[in-house]
Amino acid sequence: MAHLTGQERARYVTRMFARISRRYDLLNTVMTGGRHYAWRKRATRMAVESLHGPALDIATGTGDFAFDLARRPEVTDVVGMDFTRAMLTIANDKATRQKLSDQTTFATGDAHSLPFKDEQFICTTVGFGIRNFIDLPTALREMVRVVRPGGRVVSLEIVRMDGRGLLPKLLPLHFRYVTPWLGSLIAGDREAYTYLPKSVENFLSATELDQAMRDAGLKNVSHKKLGLGTVAIHIGEKPL
Repeated sequence: MAHLTGQERARYVTRMFARISRRYDLLNTVMTGGRHYAWRKRATRMAVESLHGPALDIATGTGDFAFDLARRPEVTDVVGMDFTRAMLTIANDKATRQKLSDQTTFATGDAHSLPFKDEQFICTTVGFGIRNFIDLPTALREMVRVVRPGGRVVSLEIVRMDGRGLLPKLLPLHFRYVTPWLGSLIAGDREAYTYLPKSVENFLSATELDQAMRDAGLKNVSHKKLGLGTVAIHIGEKPL
């Protein structure tokens, strides 16, 4: 669960995503009311606008972020990387169906030690996966390392809500109790969707993630909150 650390947590998360891989896309659509499509397209545009070249999507899962990148005219080709083979099997099948196999390549890999040379990509992206990194500072530094100067690092993620008012109190309760019920109903895996809200509770706020990205060496870091403040797109630029 979310209290696990290090490699023990990494193994748990890998097995969990393998179990839910076939229902992962459906649950994303149900839990966000389909809004994740628009959120991802917005994050993709922010990642590549005015740039040109290859892109890297980390924790790519079933490939949707990679496919949105591949459809952008600024992007020549996309590598989607994940540590769960079952997810990548689905991603490859989707690439074939969507006729994007020529523009996308999927591979297993570790975000904490990316198998790419320095300054290879115009951007690195991660959608709904950064809170699962076992060592966030190391993973962020790796994302920065493989991006060209002037390129961008972009995260689309559920963040811990902060501040006063009713929403920061009510929405986490909804997330804590409704999400496991949906996971049990649709995916038959209550445990996996109990992990999800717990991982958010143990993650950073949007402001804290801003600082983590600055600490990794990015400049002009900012974020845009979506979904009543539960989701945020973070963006930072690698200095020239």
